[in-house]
Amino acid sequence: MNRGALFSGLLGHFLLTLQLNLRSKQALIYGYLVPIFFLLAFGSVFRADTPPLLAEMGQILTISILGGACFGLPTALVAERERGVWRRYRLLPVPTLYLVISTLVARLLIVGSAVVLQILLAHFIYRTPFPVHPGQLVAAFLPVAFAFMGLGLVVAALADDVPAVQALGQCFFLPMILIGGVGVPLVALPGWTQRLAGFMPGRYAVDALQRCFTDPLGLNQAGFSLLALGVIGAAASVVGAKLFRWDTGRRTTRTTGLWLLLAVLSWIAVGAAAAFTGRLQPVVSDATSFDTITAAQMDAITYEDLPGDNELVTRLSPPFSRSADPRRFDEFVAKLTAWPPAQTGEAGQKVRNLLSVAAIADIAADLHEAEIGRAVFDELQERVARDQLRRILTWIILFPDAGNVITTAPELGLKRHPPENIVRERSVLYAKKYLGRLLGKIHD
Repeated sequence: MNRGALFSGLLGHFLLTLQLNLRSKQALIYGYLVPIFFLLAFGSVFRADTPPLLAEMGQILTISILGGACFGLPTALVAERERGVWRRYRLLPVPTLYLVISTLVARLLIVGSAVVLQILLAHFIYRTPFPVHPGQLVAAFLPVAFAFMGLGLVVAALADDVPAVQALGQCFFLPMILIGGVGVPLVALPGWTQRLAGFMPGRYAVDALQRCFTDPLGLNQAGFSLLALGVIGAAASVVGAKLFRWDTGRRTTRTTGLWLLLAVLSWIAVGAAAAFTGRLQPVVSDATSFDTITAAQMDAITYEDLPGDNELVTRLSPPFSRSADPRRFDEFVAKLTAWPPAQTGEAGQKVRNLLSVAAIADIAADLHEAEIGRAVFDELQERVARDQLRRILTWIILFPDAGNVITTAPELGLKRHPPENIVRERSVLYAKKYLGRLLGKIHD
């Protein structure tokens, strides 16, 4: 068969697959109706947030992809297998692998359309903002869909009939919804459950997609999540392809369990790597955490071991001091005032973002690091109420691993990219210097 005929045949199969899915009630339910149901359910719970649903869009989109890949895809494959479609496909002068790929591409388009529909409905119903990084959202969608469609292939290979698809699909769907950080936010789960979620792809899918909506840096710090999804997706795809059944007469064999072990090991490997690199620390809610800080907790913080303002670490210029290069420094202050991470989002995260700026300048030994430290302090006092700022700084000192930090800010002229753990460490030191001044325990 020449290439033109091959391409024409695959295109025809692709269009036929789309047409059949649009005629299937089950495909429409899993692909569109179930995601819309979850969108409305999330909207009824989180509509009071400001802005509504913005912090939950990663979860909502993950559910859309999960439903279409772990239910819609295997349901279509098994239904066609029961009707003898795939057995007939093997008689065609076209490699069957190409037909499987054509089916997966069609499913990818269906799932992608469901994601777009969710974003549009959230925007027009709840006024949820569009993603900050729409291009990166597409880049994040592909590995998420790859991982979940790999799981869908495994379900299709194991299921003997369509009802079995529902049972097997729930084995993936329900754990990720309930304890995997997909349906229930991680911050609402106990610590041990959050660590268990680190072994599931749902947590990394939510992280990658959510960053495209709310993280000023987008996917810059989502490398591990994308890698985890790639590993899980690759293992599941290999297992699904190896166990793929062309007709109902072919049953699972003794080696099936060994192949499934490969897929399970990929989840374990990802979770172990996350634990080894410190990524399974419990996540806490910034929205309520600093509000619970008491005066006793503030007073318990000590400052004896804090570096001096003129030492090599965490330098801080006196108030109203003049910079050696006032023009350049005035430009920096203007950029800092207009810097989006200091303007948008929850108050606790804005404080962390600004502390990160002082930390990056200090780690990079910027010529104006002391003046930048003072400018950050002035900006914090300008943007955050004094009592709230003291609580947030105390929270950051007591819980240094909570929340997110920024590790690079080239838009402010800070081009270095120091490790996250060092940025957190220096942020705590600056938080102590600022808190001590707000409480009158450190004098300028």
